[in-house]
Amino acid sequence: MTEESLQLVTDDPWLKPYEEDLNKRYDFYQQKYHEIITYHQSLKNYASRDKELGFHFDHEQKGWWYREWAPGAQQLWLIGDFNDWNAVSHPLEKGEEGIWEIFIPNENRQNVLKHGSRVKVKVMANDTYRDRIPAYIERAVQDEQSKDFSGQIWKPLEPFVWRDQSFNPEDIKSPIIYECHLGMAQNKEGIGTYREFADMVLPRIADLGYNCIQLMAIKEHPYYGSFGYHVSNFFAPSSRFGTPEDLKYLVNKAHNNGMAVIMDMVHSHAVKNMAEGLNDFDGSGHQYFHEGGRGYHNGWDSKLFDYSKDEVLRFLLSNARYWIEEFHFDGYRFDGVTSMMYHHHGDHVSFDHYDKYFRDMVDWDAIRYLQLVNVLIHEVKPGAITIAEDMSGMPGISRKVDEGGVGFDYRLGMGIPDYWIKLLKHTQDEDWNIHEIWEVLSNRRWKEKTIAYSESHDQALVGDKTLAFWLMDKEMYWHMSKDDDNIIIDRGMALHKMLRLITATVGGEGYLNFIGNEFGHPEWIDFPRQDNGWSYKYARRQWQLVDSPDLKYQYLNNFDRDMVHMLKDNNVLSSLPAQQLNMDNDNKIIVYERNNLIFIINFNANKSIADYTFRANQPGKFKAALISDAPEYGGHNRVDAETEYHTLKDDKLSVYIPSRTGLVLRKVD
Repeated sequence: MTEESLQLVTDDPWLKPYEEDLNKRYDFYQQKYHEIITYHQSLKNYASRDKELGFHFDHEQKGWWYREWAPGAQQLWLIGDFNDWNAVSHPLEKGEEGIWEIFIPNENRQNVLKHGSRVKVKVMANDTYRDRIPAYIERAVQDEQSKDFSGQIWKPLEPFVWRDQSFNPEDIKSPIIYECHLGMAQNKEGIGTYREFADMVLPRIADLGYNCIQLMAIKEHPYYGSFGYHVSNFFAPSSRFGTPEDLKYLVNKAHNNGMAVIMDMVHSHAVKNMAEGLNDFDGSGHQYFHEGGRGYHNGWDSKLFDYSKDEVLRFLLSNARYWIEEFHFDGYRFDGVTSMMYHHHGDHVSFDHYDKYFRDMVDWDAIRYLQLVNVLIHEVKPGAITIAEDMSGMPGISRKVDEGGVGFDYRLGMGIPDYWIKLLKHTQDEDWNIHEIWEVLSNRRWKEKTIAYSESHDQALVGDKTLAFWLMDKEMYWHMSKDDDNIIIDRGMALHKMLRLITATVGGEGYLNFIGNEFGHPEWIDFPRQDNGWSYKYARRQWQLVDSPDLKYQYLNNFDRDMVHMLKDNNVLSSLPAQQLNMDNDNKIIVYERNNLIFIINFNANKSIADYTFRANQPGKFKAALISDAPEYGGHNRVDAETEYHTLKDDKLSVYIPSRTGLVLRKVD
């Protein structure tokens, strides 16, 4: 038992009544960790199951080993184009711990495996035969005619040559993340590729100043419209975007542009498909996933992992190590963490009491897995970034494991975008409460870093709208020309900039934006499906909008670029949290300081104030570092960028702050 209080409890007296629960949770992790070290020497060795299972070429014996964990199966046969899909010619032998294996020599034989060979494994279980894709396959491809997926041996004669040795994710002080889906990243009504993204989109992201890209839908998934969240083949990059080397080309190029690359990691569930995925692989009904109802997520229509099993832990931990080592990923944003940590998956649960975090239907096995994977990731790649998508607010989720936490570096500030949408939908501008705004943006646990965002892919999916569309709606179709004055567009653009500015500078220690939203991409995201005639019209990014010199989208893009550079140049996000200087609900003005920058936000719809005076708490001379009302951002140019602001008696500053404007001041003397 843990004898001394965990740092998490020491830092938060409110957790003292739950100290025993936290100690037991930590001891549960420690017991497993020490067991792993005892039998495998290191966590990394334990998380190298992919180097034993799956397909591996033996240079000494000159042939291929194929191994598969399927303890409940009666018999396995390897089938593929190498043996004309013969159902009985290549049986596997069952060894210890339910591991099946076969060796296929490559010398003087017609039936040989080679780069590009398509394979499956025929599994006999419960006297039933099913053709399955090997669990550790590193590439899966879809037949253009039959639409069936099969595994593919992938071992190019000339391996990819990495040229990113000078990049180190530890050099990134705070992540400023550009979240993107590669398939929908092009103008065309179709699926974009790894190389198209690298050559056509990465330069845009680099120009904007983002230091991190977050890639969605990387792992193979049979249904494109699942947004990549129904994963079938966990070790295979999606072939619909190109080859594994194409993905490496993308990561290499991002690193050479100074950007870390993190993956949207889905270990919370898996596709239920048997033909493509892991579901009931060995016929037992409880191999990778829980048996019965516990193994099925009603809301997601998918399967749920059993994190208590060693082989499941090794599969998932190996998966996390694999993508870092093989593809040089710099970390992960873990999807669906709330669903993992609680048996109820967070469905229709209000987390209004600490009991719900530590005592009510908490899945200790899942939390232990999250602790192990976070420790592993940071062992494999110091400086790696891990982010938890958790809406429950679990205390300690982004605290170190040895402090009693779950081990993530950051948590997503999921309440922020929901709050903005709620505010825009239900409250008139004149009724906005700046104290409520500040509370939502600044309310986070001490020592727990947060990624703030005003919108992500969630806010743009079918059934919802982007912030730009909530603000300007159909007017965007007709009034986005620069020579077209429109009061709705004017309001929408002003608030679009201000919401981003205050979110980024108050909401956390990192910032995230979804692809295209920086310039106010209109409409929603709708992937091809039967109901829309399998159309790609809304599953793309219309870059021509921001590229047109005649359209106002350029203004929003310009602001986003300069805001991001301002955040980086002044180390805003890596500094202490923002501190209030002045809260004026009557005039709808918020003034705050962060890392010696002064931010003045006037949410008032029509009231501009001359000689607005507040205490700066630091003497000196200031100039504007960013003005949302500047003409290059589509503003009305009501603030002179060359004006110098000198502190008065008692370190007070007096400024002109126009309506619906964000003004950032930097000390110059």
